[in-house]
Amino acid sequence: MPTFVAQFYTVSYQQIRPGRFEVLPPVIKNLMIINALVLLAQKTTEAWGTDQWVIDYFALHNIASPLFKPHQLITHLFLHGDFFHFLFNMFALWMFGNMLENLWGAKRFLIFYFLCGLGAAGLHLLTLSIEYTSLNNDILAFLNNPTPYQFSAFLKEHQEVYRYFSATDITVLLNQWLEFPQDLNFADQAQTLMRDYREVSVNTPTVGASGAVFGALAAFGFLFPNTLIYVYFFFPIKAKWFVILYAGAELWMGIRNSGGNVAHFAHLGGALIGFLLVWYWNKKNRQHFY
Repeated sequence: MPTFVAQFYTVSYQQIRPGRFEVLPPVIKNLMIINALVLLAQKTTEAWGTDQWVIDYFALHNIASPLFKPHQLITHLFLHGDFFHFLFNMFALWMFGNMLENLWGAKRFLIFYFLCGLGAAGLHLLTLSIEYTSLNNDILAFLNNPTPYQFSAFLKEHQEVYRYFSATDITVLLNQWLEFPQDLNFADQAQTLMRDYREVSVNTPTVGASGAVFGALAAFGFLFPNTLIYVYFFFPIKAKWFVILYAGAELWMGIRNSGGNVAHFAHLGGALIGFLLVWYWNKKNRQHFY
């Protein structure tokens, strides 16, 4: 999630919406409570050694995975990888969402939040489907004609394999196979590795509210473009530039497939839906930018 830690509002509370401004409005408060309770349940099942079923059933999985269920489009928004993942998401949700909920009211903000989460999940699943199709084609090509040279080419093309398996073991296998290319034992080991990698890749889960939070970030930048956001407390930047730069960085990292297990296109999907929703809702009242 973002590295920002503070923001400065350049508008008065009375400009947001009639009545009392709530620092912790009800939808955001309840979302934070639910997310905290789910995290507690995750940690409890983890301590009991039964946490895998929670991830398998409620986290978002590739459509090609046997673990995929439609309800995961929503339930993955309430799961988090660890406490800091939860903390950053909830802080960002409050940081940008409280202005939006005070502006729109609880009902519209709740609809907005879940639509952004669905948009994030949709774009992420599309990305996973494209990546898995390409990966599966490469694996099938190798399985049909296993050679140490194809194995080497595959490893160079799919560096993420080293996230799941020992780099030392893979390197030893490749070097030994290159030395003895006719040894079928090395071919069998490489084929087993490929099949295992395909299985673990297609079943890798996605969790977190980041997609919905990025929707709130995009909406905030659209409605309050000149509001200052302080990065690390010291570096002020207007919200509109922060959103543009952040979205550009996510797109660049997503295309490069960098950033470890971060679902960059899920973030972009949430931001895109957030932007489109607020643009549609605001198109007849576009002069009101705070």
